[in-house]
Amino acid sequence: MADNKNAGNTGNTGAGNTGGANRPNIGTTGGMGHTAGGAGGQSGQGGQGGGFVDTAKDTVRSVVDRVSDVAGQARDKAGDWAGDAYDTARQAGERVQRWAGDAYDTVGDRVGDFGQEVTSLIRRHPIPAILVGFGVGLLLGRAARMV
Repeated sequence: MADNKNAGNTGNTGAGNTGGANRPNIGTTGGMGHTAGGAGGQSGQGGQGGGFVDTAKDTVRSVVDRVSDVAGQARDKAGDWAGDAYDTARQAGERVQRWAGDAYDTVGDRVGDFGQEVTSLIRRHPIPAILVGFGVGLLLGRAARMV
């Protein structure tokens, strides 16, 4: 493009294009200047447009980075909450297991004590124990026949 700057007329008032309406504006300094100015104007707008596009890209990247950070934080927070929920559920399960074990031991001890008391009562009074057993058997038999 630098070679074409000096081509054509350089402003001679004689032959050459003077910018008339019927003749194309090719090969004159005025024409080249106009064309160069037009191209420069377009590249200037393109430069401004490019700056706008770059700014938009930077803004979008910034927003994407922020969204990514927020999503990462949300994921971490959800993981923390899930871990806390797991720990709480595990601790509650351990407490229920301990309570159930203690209840089982207590009931087992009391049933064992009750069994020992019944056994000692039967040994102390064998005939009344046999008669009570016979009466309970009759009552259960009649109840089973009615149902």
